[in-house]
Amino acid sequence: MTVMRFTPNPRPTIGVEIELQLIDAKELSLCSCIDQVLAAIPEDMKESVKPELMQCYVEINTKVCRTVREAGDDLRSKLSQLEAVLHPMGIRLLWAGTHPFSSWRHQKITIHERYHRLVTLMEDVVRRLVTFGLHVHIGVDSGDKAVMVCDRMLHHLPLLLSLSANSPFWEGRSTGLQSNRSKIMEGLPTAGLPYQMRNWSEYVWLVKHLMETGFINSIREIWWDIRPHHHFGTIEVRVCDVPPSLEHVLALTSMIQCLVHTISNEIDEGTFLPEYHPMMVEQNKWRATRYGADASLVSYRDFQQRSVPQLVDELIGKLRPAASELDCLSELESVALIPAASGARRQNEIYEATGSRRKVVEKLLETPAW
Repeated sequence: MTVMRFTPNPRPTIGVEIELQLIDAKELSLCSCIDQVLAAIPEDMKESVKPELMQCYVEINTKVCRTVREAGDDLRSKLSQLEAVLHPMGIRLLWAGTHPFSSWRHQKITIHERYHRLVTLMEDVVRRLVTFGLHVHIGVDSGDKAVMVCDRMLHHLPLLLSLSANSPFWEGRSTGLQSNRSKIMEGLPTAGLPYQMRNWSEYVWLVKHLMETGFINSIREIWWDIRPHHHFGTIEVRVCDVPPSLEHVLALTSMIQCLVHTISNEIDEGTFLPEYHPMMVEQNKWRATRYGADASLVSYRDFQQRSVPQLVDELIGKLRPAASELDCLSELESVALIPAASGARRQNEIYEATGSRRKVVEKLLETPAW
């Protein structure tokens, strides 16, 4: 294994990745058509519109951005170009963490050596990964800082999952969970909440050990809810379902950027972090998975239960100075609007009103996502 050197970032730069569903406009089901899409997009989009494990995915990546507003402009431009290609082909984009009725059993694996190696290794655990998420990269200035920020961010991951929960259906039925995607992801042997580590050296040792013993083939097979990314010089937050709209994406991105920036400054200033047992994070994540925006989460500050709106209000108050500095105050304050308009709640409301999961897809496609 080559030496893993962390690429330092002097600023909390932003990179956003959104995974969207490719939908047949007539059937409203998932469409295994990524090869057709990639063949039709302009050459200058090839680096930012990418395939994933399943052929019914499309992943859209921003360039490296300095502000949330810049990331939003970047995504709008790419979404506009992509939809101009998709609509004549009878394909639509669905913003949801799972499909309301299409089965994973009918999806095709993308033709790529890495993906077929994963299927051979993990069989149905990988075949079931027909889930769609939001990944946000934020730049940090050192590997040690990246590991420490990941550790301190653990407390906030359940809240981010509660706010983004957007996958209540699976295999054509209601699961009772607001983020079934998170439980599907946890089926992977190197997914879920990460282990707490002390520094960059310990992280490198762990990755090296996993590769040398054959548990993973590359660092890309660590699918934690949050992880350092040495090549980009970022921490990557991966816990979120893909939200129902670009507005929600940018609101959550602003909260993540402000959190990373604030925690980074606290580390530099030697701010003490109260003890909070990992089991508490796991329990909060379960509540976020089960109840989404209606969850009661236990605060790491005083161990009292609070609603998602209460925790959001508290966190916005703490992060306002960072948001002013990073020029994303309006996006941060818009997070307060998400609980009442959560993706999972909207899907459930449509189903309760119509009794049809096809209508869920139909209504979601009728609602502009960006």
